[in-house]
Amino acid sequence: MNREDMLIALIAQAQGNGSDLVTLRAIVEEASEVGANRMLRRLGLEDEKAQEDLDELRDLLSAWRAAKASATKAVVDWIIRGLMAAVLIGIAFRIGAPELLR
Repeated sequence: MNREDMLIALIAQAQGNGSDLVTLRAIVEEASEVGANRMLRRLGLEDEKAQEDLDELRDLLSAWRAAKASATKAVVDWIIRGLMAAVLIGIAFRIGAPELLR
C-alpha cells in the first residue's frame, strides 16, 4: 500500500468511525508525506542521486561565496593602496620633493 492509498484509507476511516486524534494525526502525517514526495518529484529530486546533486550545489555555492569574498577583499585592498599612494604623492609635493629632483 503506497502513501496515497494509506491517506485515502485513513480519510475513509475518519468518515466512517468519526475522527479521533490518532486518526487525524495519521491523516496529517500521510498528507504531508504525499505532498513532500510530490514536490520532490516536481523538482526532479526523487532519485538516488538527489543527495549527491544537492551536495554538489552546496559545494558550488560555498565556492562562489568564497570567491566573491576574496574578490571584494582584493578590490578593497587595491582601493586602499591607491588612496595611500595618492596621500604619499600629495605629501611629497607638499614638502617639495619635485624640486629636489632638479
